[in-house]
Amino acid sequence: MTALLEVEGLTKHFPVSKGVIFSRLGDTVKAVDDVSFSVAQGETLGLVGESGCGKSTTGRCIIRLLEPTAGSVHFEDKDVRALKRKRLKAFRRDVQFIFQDPYASLNPRMTFGEIMSEPLVIHGIGTRKEREERCKEMLQIVGLNPEHIHRYPHEFSGGQRQRVGIARALMLRPKMIVCDEPVSALDVSIQAQIINLLEELQEEFGLTYLFIAHDLAVIRHICDRVAVMYLGKVVELGGWREVYNTPNHPYTQSLLSAAPVPDPEKQRRRARIILRGDVPSPIDPPSGCRFHTRCPIAQFPICKEEEPPFNEVAIGHRAACHFAKPFPIPADWKAGS
Repeated sequence: MTALLEVEGLTKHFPVSKGVIFSRLGDTVKAVDDVSFSVAQGETLGLVGESGCGKSTTGRCIIRLLEPTAGSVHFEDKDVRALKRKRLKAFRRDVQFIFQDPYASLNPRMTFGEIMSEPLVIHGIGTRKEREERCKEMLQIVGLNPEHIHRYPHEFSGGQRQRVGIARALMLRPKMIVCDEPVSALDVSIQAQIINLLEELQEEFGLTYLFIAHDLAVIRHICDRVAVMYLGKVVELGGWREVYNTPNHPYTQSLLSAAPVPDPEKQRRRARIILRGDVPSPIDPPSGCRFHTRCPIAQFPICKEEEPPFNEVAIGHRAACHFAKPFPIPADWKAGS
């Protein structure tokens, strides 16, 4: 498949100001550090990892809600970082964003119709009547009553608000949507409805997704490939079956071993990988392999001194580990076929 989005060496560092009276630039938070991946047309790539690993920052840098410190982002072979004014505005028609919190991402002073038609107004699309009809059509597509366009966000539940957020992202008929943990703030039953809706919309409109999440069950359900991030870096990347059934990086293995299964008896019998210590500070990440301070298979001095190459461990499956090897996943918690 042709790559719609190509990210190479993406880096985002945030300066840290020291002092109150004598403010000066000090250290930097290395939120994203040399991240590379591609997303094919019509594909869903899942970006997974624990809180603070740089997932959301990566998504925001791709659409330039944040300006990257270094690296390149190409969308349909166009250099996104070089786009200015009209060309950047045109790019944002093609790539939209679904925010994590449906309670914070919708303006409480605007009706659903005003919220959804705002992208059309900004891009000068349609008359007022045409925009209203488009809003009604999109509300119906996402499973809401078209007459709700005159109502306000506070009148609806989180799941209904997130449907409006999805509808807003679809108003400009984008080619790709960056979904920043779109179900993490919702109840589990509502999560399933939103995930199913996103899959239906992808099939209907030919969408491509970059799906950011920390819930492994959600990623497994919707994604074609999975990229695992740790402390600003991608440590494993591959098809979801390969990553879930034969994880090679010890961090991926620990994540999967911690994912619960619905059967209490199987849960009790499962092998667990318990990581020692806490996640290091992104201001001063460990040298060499960033995971070596918590890794159960780390060997010294190589893991402490040398950054591991992002090697191919199988066709289309890469892992950044000096001693990458498949972990024997028990049959009762494999990802299935």
